[in-house]
Amino acid sequence: MTEPNDMPGPEEIGSLFTGADGTYLCARWGRPIVPIVFGVDAATLTTVKGAIEAVAVMAGARMAETDMEIGANLMVFFFRDWQELLEVPNLDQMIDGLQDVVARLDDAGARQYRTFRFDTEGAIRACFCFIRMDPALDEVPADTIALNLAVQMILTWGENAFAAHAPLAQARGLAVVRPDVAAVIRAAYDPVLPAVARDPSHALRLAARVAAMGEA
Repeated sequence: MTEPNDMPGPEEIGSLFTGADGTYLCARWGRPIVPIVFGVDAATLTTVKGAIEAVAVMAGARMAETDMEIGANLMVFFFRDWQELLEVPNLDQMIDGLQDVVARLDDAGARQYRTFRFDTEGAIRACFCFIRMDPALDEVPADTIALNLAVQMILTWGENAFAAHAPLAQARGLAVVRPDVAAVIRAAYDPVLPAVARDPSHALRLAARVAAMGEA
C-alpha cells in the first residue's frame, strides 16, 4: 500500500482485495446496514455506532433501524476470551463450525475476526465482527477501535490489506480514516461499479475513480 497521504494505483488497490489464496473479491453492502453491539457499556455503544455511521456516510452506504429479513445484519461482539462465544445463544447457528473457529482463533491468540454473509448476487448481506479485548487493546481509545472496526466491515478487504499500514491515522489527536483508504471506500461504493467484483481488472476501475477524486 502507498504511504498514507498518497493515492494508490491499480496494483496497490488490487492487493487490498486479494486474499491469501490469490483470489480477488471486492464486495460492498447491498442493503442498509443495521448494527447491534454486544459486550459494551452505553458510552462505548454510542461510540461504536457513531463510527459505523460515519464510515457508512463517507462510503455512501445506507443505514436503517432494522433489516426486514434478519433484524440486525451487522453484529459486533466484544469479549475477553474466545471461549465466551460458545456460550452465546444460537451463535453456532449463524457461524458455521463455531467450535473449530473458536479453537483456531484461541490457539492463534487472535484479537479480531470477521466473517461475511452474501446475497444471491454476491453483495454483503450480513457481517459478524468479534473483538477480544486484552491488556494491549485496553490501552487503545474506544473511538480508534470503533473506527477501525467500521472500516474493516464496510468492504471485503483481503487478509493482508493493512499489514503494512493501518487504515487509520491521527489528526489533532483523533483517529481518522486515512485519505487513501477513504478514497478507495468511496470509489468502491460508486453506483456505476458493481456491488461485487471477482476480476482483478476491477482494481483498474477503482483506481480511475480514486484518481478522479484527487483531481476534483
